[in-house]
Amino acid sequence: MPNISKVLIIVFISLISNFCFRTFAQPLDVAAQDKARMDAVIKFADNLLKDGKDVYSGKDTPLLVNGINVFTKEPVKWTFSNGKEVVLSDFACQQNLLRVLVSLSNLTGNEKYKSSAKNILQYMFEHFQDTGGLLQWGGHKFVDLKSLTPVGPSDKDLVHELKNVYPYYDFWYEVNPHATVNFIKAFWNAHVYNWSTLEISRHGKYGLTTGDIWNHSFEQQKPFFETRGLSFLDAGNDLIYSGLKLYEFTHDDGALLWAHRLAAQYVLCRNPKTGLGAYQFTQPRKTAEPPADSATFSLYGDRVQRQFGPEFGPNALEGTILLKKHIETIYSINALMEIQLANELGKNGEDFYKWTKDGMASLARYSYIPGKNLLRPMFSDGRDLSDLVLKRDGYNGHKGTVLKQIHAGNMLLISYSRAYMVTHDKSLWDMARSIAKGNGLGDLGSEPAKDIKLNYLTKNDDAYSVFALVDIYTQTHNSEYLNLARIVANNLVKNKFNNGYFTPGPDFIFANIDAIEPYALLTLDAAITGTPDKVPAFLNGSGFTQGEYKFPDGTVKDIKDEYFYKLRKGNLQPETDSDLKDE
Repeated sequence: MPNISKVLIIVFISLISNFCFRTFAQPLDVAAQDKARMDAVIKFADNLLKDGKDVYSGKDTPLLVNGINVFTKEPVKWTFSNGKEVVLSDFACQQNLLRVLVSLSNLTGNEKYKSSAKNILQYMFEHFQDTGGLLQWGGHKFVDLKSLTPVGPSDKDLVHELKNVYPYYDFWYEVNPHATVNFIKAFWNAHVYNWSTLEISRHGKYGLTTGDIWNHSFEQQKPFFETRGLSFLDAGNDLIYSGLKLYEFTHDDGALLWAHRLAAQYVLCRNPKTGLGAYQFTQPRKTAEPPADSATFSLYGDRVQRQFGPEFGPNALEGTILLKKHIETIYSINALMEIQLANELGKNGEDFYKWTKDGMASLARYSYIPGKNLLRPMFSDGRDLSDLVLKRDGYNGHKGTVLKQIHAGNMLLISYSRAYMVTHDKSLWDMARSIAKGNGLGDLGSEPAKDIKLNYLTKNDDAYSVFALVDIYTQTHNSEYLNLARIVANNLVKNKFNNGYFTPGPDFIFANIDAIEPYALLTLDAAITGTPDKVPAFLNGSGFTQGEYKFPDGTVKDIKDEYFYKLRKGNLQPETDSDLKDE
């Protein structure tokens, strides 16, 4: 009898706990919480349109600064190696913002936000689109708001570069179809160095004449053939995306053909045994002898081969290694883009579905450790690099660096949950379920909307989680996912809406106007109000600015603009990227 009593007590406590877990952890006034989140987005947008406007050129342009000091309202400024200081306005770093402004107008009915986005875009087309069609923007070039001239760090020679940006082409085409088509064709023309081999590079030249862009022969090459350009998937993603959007807009069969060919190059370089990879489909041709082992320029040959080759042999290449950035680029950033475009392309998108499903299933099988929610750093042939101590300096870290296993974050949660929804591959759902548990969200269910046990007490405040949960809700119409998305979003606003902007914490100095947090909150609101089409699908794109920067003490280092968004009161010297140049 005593044992039966204990069992009954345990069951009773479990039922009460579960009831509280599902009920009392919810906001007491859901409508008020929903409104508070939207109010935060509106305040953010109003603040940046006021604090971030051009007051530097004297011409009252519609252009915006990239980042704002939330305490002083000063803009992010870049100091070149020669000491010249400029005000940073890089339109490539404002494409999520365009989506936020347009979506905010769609949801509120207040057209001022969309109007601001339209004015910025029109100004860029009118004043900063070169004769060939390219915009003055990207990783190594931007507009100085003081002089309204295109500038950039001198060591990059003002090349054109986009990496995982995913410009808001749908809005572009709505505003100016002709300029949009010209840009996409110029983009391909500038970044394809050799059409017959489909040699691409992340660096493109301005001022080229486009001509008959797609009229070229093509001969398939062997995986990892040598080229002068680096075929980073980051750069390939933007070319693929632009080509497929051009086909979608104009039914240009050439754009579809070449975008499909380019996407296939990375698939053809996957390891035939594991199906893993590939971040590059070429390797850089060696044209000079390196002055030291640590030199990271690609003219000295494949940087992974130089750093790992003595221990791992000739198959250790930039195209075969899978560290954190490679995993996120291939299995989240590329995956989300190709899934979305496959949806839009219908029958023409079938290969993109298959390629994405097969690749993500391979990562789940070979790299992921479910019980720990960790990913093994590895080569695409399956060789595990966990706890490897680097024996020499190089592109992937200093000598003595230990390659640790990688936490599987919410960035992968959204790609795996979305991929499952369109492919119904159970291994993808199992991985999404495990990642969700590993990030404090509880159990998404043995399958969508079945055996759910979500964690309504979660501390998770990640925008990626909001996107993922809304995705699952949209497909299942199960309100539990939507309720958890609300809680994560409430945590996000509580922890990351600071001083009228979205920052990682209250002591962070600069806010990035291209932050994805307001985008996630708008996506949630659109789901709540039953109007998901009012907010474009999240693709996990973002821009960056990189190059030489002169610090106040006179030192010059290669940094990315993310440096500014890590600055905190009392910590004015975060780590920089100077030792991992992406030249």
